[in-house]
Amino acid sequence: MSSHLSSIIQSLRPRTLPLSVSGIVLGTGLAFTNTGFSAGLHEWTVFALAVATTLSLQILSNLSNELGDAQKGTDSGQTGRAAYGLQSGALTERDIKRMIRLFIGLCVLFGSALILTAFGRTLAESWKEVALFFGLGLLAIAGAMTYTLGRHSYGYMGLGDLGVFLFFGLLSTAGAYYLQTHSLSWEAVACGAAIGLPCVGVLNLNNIRDMANDRLHGKHTFASWLGPRGARLYHTLLLVVCLSVFCLYGRWWTLLVVPVWGWHLWYVWSHSDRLDRQMPVLMITTLCVAFLALI
Repeated sequence: MSSHLSSIIQSLRPRTLPLSVSGIVLGTGLAFTNTGFSAGLHEWTVFALAVATTLSLQILSNLSNELGDAQKGTDSGQTGRAAYGLQSGALTERDIKRMIRLFIGLCVLFGSALILTAFGRTLAESWKEVALFFGLGLLAIAGAMTYTLGRHSYGYMGLGDLGVFLFFGLLSTAGAYYLQTHSLSWEAVACGAAIGLPCVGVLNLNNIRDMANDRLHGKHTFASWLGPRGARLYHTLLLVVCLSVFCLYGRWWTLLVVPVWGWHLWYVWSHSDRLDRQMPVLMITTLCVAFLALI
């Protein structure tokens, strides 16, 4: 594999992708188990398009984040994690911008196909829902791009946690549920909120790791406002509340992750460096929680 292609793949950040589909898996699974209908070709097509849309949004967010931080100088001299293509000099801003345009196009393509497929049978009667989902799709694209990119990036104002919670937790799960059933349940909303919490935890872990550098460059994350101890307490609370909500709805199998999350929290509390190693742990186990909640 050429070094240029390797740098491109690194900037896509493949390890973040399992986390981004957790809400889609959970919402779709709840739709199947709660309503009792069998999944046919139409339902699986909606699911596949939802996954493709979410993966495209996640990659768009990753690329925009890399470009935004580079333009603001936040990544200069950054230590404690791997240098992505732009920071290492293997890719140029022009390369990243081309990739951003590509994934904007994929988001629009997959998102439009998803909405039209989900409502295709009742398109005329469901025009309000169609318009709503197109609006949410455009909002998701804007949210993916403006986390660190632009003059008023919300990630630099401590609102990144809220963005992740809404887009990759609540809206992802509830949206996937609605696209399958054309209805909504309180359980889907509550479980969407629950799965959004460890997704926020991944961002929080990233922000704990980068706290000193972020403060130096004027990036005011929620973790930097809380401080090292407060951010770790917040991290613990995110995971505890997540499992508590699932147990409230009788999703007891999610407790199988307790040993791993217990070890994860011990590591986060007892280490000030190498926190990067814990991100894949939390990402993969969050996806596992989504599956366990469906048993």
